Amino acid sequence: MTVVETPILREVRGNHRSTAGVHLVARDYPRGLRLDPHMHREAQLVYAAKGTMQVTTPGGRWLVPPDRAVWVPAGLEHAIDVLADIEMRTLYFDLPWLTREQRNDSLAKEFVVRVSPLLHQAILALFDARNTQERTELLVRLVMLELHQAEDSATFVPLPREPRCRRAAMIVLDDPTGLHDIDTLAREVGTSARTLSRLFSTQTQLSFKSWCQRARIAAAIQRLSTDAGVSVKQLATQLGYASVPAFSAAFRQVTGRTPTEFAGKG
Repeated sequence: MTVVETPILREVRGNHRSTAGVHLVARDYPRGLRLDPHMHREAQLVYAAKGTMQVTTPGGRWLVPPDRAVWVPAGLEHAIDVLADIEMRTLYFDLPWLTREQRNDSLAKEFVVRVSPLLHQAILALFDARNTQERTELLVRLVMLELHQAEDSATFVPLPREPRCRRAAMIVLDDPTGLHDIDTLAREVGTSARTLSRLFSTQTQLSFKSWCQRARIAAAIQRLSTDAGVSVKQLATQLGYASVPAFSAAFRQVTGRTPTEFAGKG
């Protein structure tokens, strides 16, 4: 696996190292761009101030609309797919700094954070060229505090590692709007429905039914984040829900909000 030096693209609008041990990179990515699997020597907080991206790690697939950011530990393989034009702001954290700040253990795994208005403004303020050393250090500490206040797994779809279960998961993800039957999937991947059900439970900590619902809701979030014209009724129909209330209830169960609230139309 390639270890990518920072920055990983040539077109960098802002790129400097703060005295707080954080390397800041600002760049715009067009829809459809894919950053193939790679890793960094630094830990990073990946945030799209505008647009939507998808971050895939060995453990799963994270959908990242504008009100989310992803923490990626150092040395973790990940790929990024740009689903809608994004304005990315990435913070790369030196490992010695994380060690000095006693942040290493709590940030050893990847996770998604819900970006509050405070965290949003703090990240953007870090890229102000007029910042003093004192202001930069305070902003970095504020960002780190907010990370632990806002962890959120609603947009995470865990990916099983066992080959048969992984193939079944990819079949569902390639067509999340389909009504996938576990018996049919099991035959396609060469196992029994009972075994596949057990594998989903042990590999993802979700039942097959719950995992499929998470995949459908992730697909709904993607549409809501990239298509301003889509209606909740259209989504409910496309995703196979019997009614808008049934879809809204499933959406709320996963995200804590209704589709309308998530899209900011309520």
